[in-house]
Amino acid sequence: MALIKSISGIRGTIGGKPGESLSPVDIVKFAAAFGTWVQLRHKKDGLKVIVGRDARKSGNMVNSLVITTLRSLGINVVDLGMATTPTVELAVTGTGADGGIIITASHNPAEWNALKLLNENGEFLSALEGMKVLEIADSEDFNFITNNLTGWLEPDETWGKKHIDLILALKLVDIKAIKNAGFTVAIDCVNSVGGIILPLLLSSLGVKEVIELNTTPDGNFAHNPEPLPENLKGISEFVIKGKADVGFVVDPDVDRLAIICEDGTMFGEEYTLVSVADYVLKNTRGNTVSNLSSTKALRDITSGYGCKHYSASVGEVNVVEEMKKRDAIIGGEGNGGVIYPELHYGRDALVGIALFLSNLAKCKIKCSALRKFYPQYVIAKKKLALDPTVEFSQITKAVKDHFKGHLTDERDGLWIEHKNGWVQIRKSNTEPIMRIYAEGRTFRDADDLADTVIGIVKRS
Repeated sequence: MALIKSISGIRGTIGGKPGESLSPVDIVKFAAAFGTWVQLRHKKDGLKVIVGRDARKSGNMVNSLVITTLRSLGINVVDLGMATTPTVELAVTGTGADGGIIITASHNPAEWNALKLLNENGEFLSALEGMKVLEIADSEDFNFITNNLTGWLEPDETWGKKHIDLILALKLVDIKAIKNAGFTVAIDCVNSVGGIILPLLLSSLGVKEVIELNTTPDGNFAHNPEPLPENLKGISEFVIKGKADVGFVVDPDVDRLAIICEDGTMFGEEYTLVSVADYVLKNTRGNTVSNLSSTKALRDITSGYGCKHYSASVGEVNVVEEMKKRDAIIGGEGNGGVIYPELHYGRDALVGIALFLSNLAKCKIKCSALRKFYPQYVIAKKKLALDPTVEFSQITKAVKDHFKGHLTDERDGLWIEHKNGWVQIRKSNTEPIMRIYAEGRTFRDADDLADTVIGIVKRS
């Protein structure tokens, strides 16, 4: 059992004892803490919060507890039902709400769930704001109202369509080019909310044929929901068998996008953002931002257009803060997360799909050929269970000492520049593990670099 309180929200395994997992008691406590934070932030009557969830089996139960808790504080609730994370983000600003809660554990396995917390801008809370919510939860300083002041509840399942309409209206989304290309597109939605909205989006974009894999939103995840190559063998075979031009894979809450080429090969999770950014920069010059764990290819592409690339700590809120600071026109994370400010400041696989298809249609080449246009880097992504008896600072010192003389960045764990790449160690925001990422020009270079660091860690 696990319960993790971090910048990425309140996340844990369902069931178990309070304080040790995401039990009903914990769900109520943290929902009440967020509701109280909203009250303190806005200090007005008639507060409104948007709630949406992915298709996990625990979602309906968590949803009921969250909504009842918010209403018990006198807060009005608009329930979107099953909706993607970016859809909830857009609904917050679109309805003038005072905050939002997305009930999803994103890429975590089915036994996990989480409360992702949004401010009135439809953006994740900052580290300081998140700490305030946790302080309120610890103190249990809640003030529930009497029965005649209960907040109202309004179901609203229209926001998926509204989300699609906003994407279709974007200047760089070329519906005519996509339609003329006559694409056949395969999708794998891991039996979550992507199965509801991806077919509608692709149809609206003018895709000729959509072939579906794992699109029943019943929470029966057909494979590990994190869109990594080792979890995507089924869709690769599906793309080849269906003679699709491209395959798209999303995680359970549809904020990450992985792409499969027509020959079944991986476009590369890191290259989702690279390709979309390339298309945006072709049409509009400007700065880009990605996190420290993302490929150097984005920096290369950006500089090729005479523009500047900036890095940020891992975590969507950190990337968004840096994008605003640098007035970036495109950004995101190398895990397939595309943030396009012209739509909203949030990772959004749907806008990623629309922009990618526009690019592919205009280039008039196969998906695998498009991939070859971009600088070749390979990232080895590894992880180790955190040893609670060892201080993380002790680990970073040992690694830093080994790479003495190399350029380092300690904003997020430890990032070290290396020949033709980099290596980073950091604590996960979403799991009780340490992540070791290394990039090189070849897989062997990246893998050897990661293994070198793992050896140092184990000796620490």
